[in-house]
Amino acid sequence: MEGKVKLDLIEQHVIDFVRKLRADKKLRQVDIAYIIGVKASFIGNVENLSNPAKYNLKHINVFADHFGLSPKDFLPPVALMSNDNKKEGEK
Repeated sequence: MEGKVKLDLIEQHVIDFVRKLRADKKLRQVDIAYIIGVKASFIGNVENLSNPAKYNLKHINVFADHFGLSPKDFLPPVALMSNDNKKEGEK
C-alpha cells in the first residue's frame, strides 16, 4: 500500500518553498531540474508526497545562486520541530 512518506517539517518547508518559487516564476519541473542538473523525474519525486526524494544543501545553494537569493531564504526563520523530533522531557 502506497502512502505518504514522513518528511521532517524542515524538509517539507524547503519543498513547499521551491514549489511556490517554481509557480511564481511560471517554471515547469523540467526547468527546475535543468537549474540544479538533475532529471525532471527527480523534481516530480521530490514534489510527490509518497516519495522520499528531497532537495539537499547543494540543490538549495544552486537555486539561491540562480534566483539571486540567499540559501537562508529557503529555510524558515525559526526551527520547525514536530513532537517526534523533540527530545524526551521537552515540551
